[in-house]
Amino acid sequence: MTIEGSLTKRKYLNVILPLFIASMLAYIDRLNISYAALTMNKDLGFSAQVFGMGAGILFFGYVVFEVPGTVFAEKRSPSKWVVRIMITWGIVTALMGFVQTELQFYIVRFLVGAAEASFYPVCYSAIVPRWFNAKERPKALSILLTSMLVSSIIGSPLAGMILGITAFGLRGWQMLFILEGTMAFVFGIILIFWLKDWPKDVNWLTAEEKKSLQEEYEKEIAAKNSIKKYTLWEALKDKTVLKLCFIYFMWVTGFWGFGFWLPTVLKSISGLSNSSVSWLIIIPMSAALIGFIINGNSTSKTGETKWHIALPLFIGAVGMALGTLVSNPVLSFIFTCVTAVGVYVGMGVWWTVPISFLSGPAAAGATGLINSVGNLGGWVGPYLVGFIKTSTGSYSAAYVYLAVSLIIAGITMLTLKEKAHVNMSCKQENDDLNKVEVE
Repeated sequence: MTIEGSLTKRKYLNVILPLFIASMLAYIDRLNISYAALTMNKDLGFSAQVFGMGAGILFFGYVVFEVPGTVFAEKRSPSKWVVRIMITWGIVTALMGFVQTELQFYIVRFLVGAAEASFYPVCYSAIVPRWFNAKERPKALSILLTSMLVSSIIGSPLAGMILGITAFGLRGWQMLFILEGTMAFVFGIILIFWLKDWPKDVNWLTAEEKKSLQEEYEKEIAAKNSIKKYTLWEALKDKTVLKLCFIYFMWVTGFWGFGFWLPTVLKSISGLSNSSVSWLIIIPMSAALIGFIINGNSTSKTGETKWHIALPLFIGAVGMALGTLVSNPVLSFIFTCVTAVGVYVGMGVWWTVPISFLSGPAAAGATGLINSVGNLGGWVGPYLVGFIKTSTGSYSAAYVYLAVSLIIAGITMLTLKEKAHVNMSCKQENDDLNKVEVE
């Protein structure tokens, strides 16, 4: 193995792997509500509209705390902030196992969002850039975000099994929240000793490697600032950043409208048991996982970003729209797989866009803003699906709306104006900086 290959492997094991596991637990904690709904709604008497509101209200917690949390972490300690997030959201997720009323449901879901707020923006803007240069990031972030799919592949059958367990006077959906919240809490403690802020803080790098990584990072920041040095407020009101907020809002409307309701919709069209549905979900998530890796590798090789984001969104929209036109369960499931590929695979590439021209607190604040505004769609999508289902008795109109959201996001992505950024190849010497245009 080459020296460069060895360094890359160590960076993945000590930076991407702990973030991967944390992200996997975060996503499991987000999606456990969709599996719990298979029995929780009946036990608590929640309508589809109530569930949709509660599932999405988590993202209001994001809006309130996302930007300040991300900026605070960038200025202080990103790794310790992630530890805080893991521990607090683990505690609050476990509390979901004890809700009994609609109000309690809404309050605890909001607190889950508040506790988890800024996790992903901190990873994208404050942690990964310190260890991976601009050329390496699309692949690194794509691998990191495959955690969303792996969590579904692992979490789906796990949730299906837990739902069938009754212990200590608790029903399966209560056990689901308590056990998964506990896992997040415990891993938060482990992260204290595993994840560090800077290369200089670790013992798995040589002195030369620490110096090289630090210099590479500092030169990238200097090169970005030589093009334009953004203050936090300039970044938050930048036209490109605001357009990215809109794109992500439309994308996440479709993404979470699809994700939160997937188990319920699959059960309704297939007639399968809760356990069987949880195993069935592995198939579309596995297809999306493969697409995720291919898309990230392609972007790292070509440097192109727009079509690597927009094309999957169009594919997802086609899957959603055509899925409403068929009644055959097999065809419906095939279009579900197509939709899963479309809504997921562009995510890793997407988060390289804002950090391609922003750095430091500006990148942290802008990434937090994009994620928080975008994730308002995480409330809109699930709520509208529940509202339309309650009003019409069908998911078809809701899925058409979600498909339109994805199309709008994809088209807007293609209209994004070019922005100067720094492209740093991991194969170049640290002093070889090239200013290029966003593809």
